[in-house]
Amino acid sequence: MQDLEGLTVVALEQAVAAPYASGRLADGGARVIKIERPEGDFARNYDSLVQGESAYFVWLNRGKESIRMNVKDPSDQALLAEMIAGADVFIQNLAPGAAARLGFGAEEMTKRHPALIYCSISGYGEDGPYRDQKAYDLLIQAESGLCAINGSEESPARVGVSVCDIAAGMTAFQAILQGLFARERSGKGRIIDVSLFHAMSDWMNVPYLQTRYGKKPPKRLGLKHPTIAPYGAFECADGKAVLISIQNEREWVRLCADVLQMPELATDPRYVNNTLRVANRPELDAQVAEIFAGMEREAIIERLNAAAIAFGRLSDLDDLLEHPQNRLITVTTGAGKIEMLSPGAVVRGEAVLFRPVPDLGQHDDTLRAEFGPKTLAAASK
Repeated sequence: MQDLEGLTVVALEQAVAAPYASGRLADGGARVIKIERPEGDFARNYDSLVQGESAYFVWLNRGKESIRMNVKDPSDQALLAEMIAGADVFIQNLAPGAAARLGFGAEEMTKRHPALIYCSISGYGEDGPYRDQKAYDLLIQAESGLCAINGSEESPARVGVSVCDIAAGMTAFQAILQGLFARERSGKGRIIDVSLFHAMSDWMNVPYLQTRYGKKPPKRLGLKHPTIAPYGAFECADGKAVLISIQNEREWVRLCADVLQMPELATDPRYVNNTLRVANRPELDAQVAEIFAGMEREAIIERLNAAAIAFGRLSDLDDLLEHPQNRLITVTTGAGKIEMLSPGAVVRGEAVLFRPVPDLGQHDDTLRAEFGPKTLAAASK
């Protein structure tokens, strides 16, 4: 499945957000030329846990061509300009204003190439008082309010993956695809600005609206739900935990009768509706916990399944490695073949070709030959 075959993407990128967007375009069949600093995208050195390679880099950079450039050098600037001239999409995540200072700003590039989709990814956006403030994933998790609703009652916590970077990369990918679709109709490109802060703040709309209009900011509750009960993790007799989620009154009655085997609990005045259950959560959770603690997790799960109650095992990373629902793909790297979790979307009846992860500067010579002085000289004749 190569839906985007024939499209060329030039990505002046590093770290996570921009490589996520360009990586999904590469998965779709686009040609993605990754511009790296002479020392390489610093994500190459985040760790060396994947047979000597970085987990982040292996995840985000399959299917790309890597060329090293010093974009402050005039000859490399000419090379980059030639690449952009033949591109459908240009993605860059330099600091705000840096691309323009180098001669590759959005307005100049789209004026020169009207069909170009130009996407900038930054921390806080191209304007506003925080425009020039440095921004990394955890800093945006804190700044956007995400940490205020994530963690235990005692303290905030970081989401364990780079969720703000990923949100920005997803937002950029969908905006680029929308721009390409619009270009099919109009023939015109567009300028797209995406920031980590704004991508994450969009995801924060529910707590924002609850706080602004309901005057009720959600509290940190660990593995409990802020507005539904019972909804959380309960430890079983074998030390393993299971999460349950009650979404309506029918499920509440079934939980009491078929799982807890305490049908009278369903009509207890403290618990007859969700609002009361949330208000009396400590007492309710204690009663549920007592039943769960007396049975092994699989025995509880058997009852939950029979009662059609939603549940999830509290898996650790070893559990994830062996999870029976995993879909896996194999990607080639300089260190050999790597098995990783598959992208989330599957197109039925279609196979996806996952191309190799490039070594640093692997395509220096071929790309310089394609876009370098000979090409420039030929174009000037």
